[in-house]
Amino acid sequence: KRWERSRAMELWQMDITLGVRLQDGSRPSIVTGIDDHSRFCVSAKVVARATARPVCDALLEAMRRHGVPEAILSDNGKVFTGRFGPRQSEVRFDRICREHGIRHLLTAPASPTTTGKVERFHKTLKREFLDGKVFASIAEAQAAIDAWVHDYNHCREHQSLGNRPPAERFATAHPTPLEESEPVAPAPEGEPGPPAPRLLRRVLVDGKVSLLNFKYHVGRYLAGQSVELVCHDGLVEVFHDAVLVATHARRHLPEQEERVLKQALAAAPKRPASDRVVVRKVDRNGSVSFAGANYRVGNAFRGRQVEVSLAGDTVPIWSDDRIIRTHAARHDRRKEHGAFANPGGRPDRINAA
Repeated sequence: KRWERSRAMELWQMDITLGVRLQDGSRPSIVTGIDDHSRFCVSAKVVARATARPVCDALLEAMRRHGVPEAILSDNGKVFTGRFGPRQSEVRFDRICREHGIRHLLTAPASPTTTGKVERFHKTLKREFLDGKVFASIAEAQAAIDAWVHDYNHCREHQSLGNRPPAERFATAHPTPLEESEPVAPAPEGEPGPPAPRLLRRVLVDGKVSLLNFKYHVGRYLAGQSVELVCHDGLVEVFHDAVLVATHARRHLPEQEERVLKQALAAAPKRPASDRVVVRKVDRNGSVSFAGANYRVGNAFRGRQVEVSLAGDTVPIWSDDRIIRTHAARHDRRKEHGAFANPGGRPDRINAA
């Protein structure tokens, strides 16, 4: 006997899976969702990286199309919940569920069978469609998956449903439409709104950063690295190498936001003089070479040009007028003259022979 909810839209099972392959070698993720009663696929969104914002955008897109479910079942991943972190916090996925009256259910640790229906959907998707396919882009992959999902929902017979397609069961639902808050009117032309405060912080050995005497968890794997904190809409977002790695509900008071902005402006690093900057291209390992030493930039910047400068005993690395990494200088200081003598990089060699 199969366990299932009694009606459509009573529960969605949501998860993240791999399986898409692109010609450039990257492996995007798919944010998936299955209606527990009907096995109707409500979400199959291809995202470059399954971080908090793309996953939440996929959830909102599914609710715009199909309505708001009564409950959502997911695993305990950081993009889904912050209840099991070192300090409990409300991540964006939790907040969306709360704001729309959705009961967010979590699986027990190490219990993948709890979300067995969406896991079975992953198996079907990979075996019947994704295996052996390589796509040129995410957009091409999304279009192909959308066509397959339409066939899965409306045409393909499902054994657990008496060999009927999921759409027949899902059609009996009476969904509640998504009510989104009205968008904030844009600022008049010539009067831009206040910028979101951005601050650089170094991750402590316990994997946390400090903002106005409040600690925010980032991850021990980033201990010693520089991250950027962005405060907006009641959230504190943490970026590393231009990639969102954590989202927390703001803990300081709204009236302290001006203090955060002042700190950001005061701590903003000044761009070095142009005659003390060299341009380097980030290699496939995410590093650049300066004065005979390699300095880490990050995989997110592979193939892009960055600017390397000197500030005392440190080597700041810049991109788009923003400092992205700062390293302690470890190169031979006697080789700096040669590095600055060729600010555009090593000159092209001409083989006279």
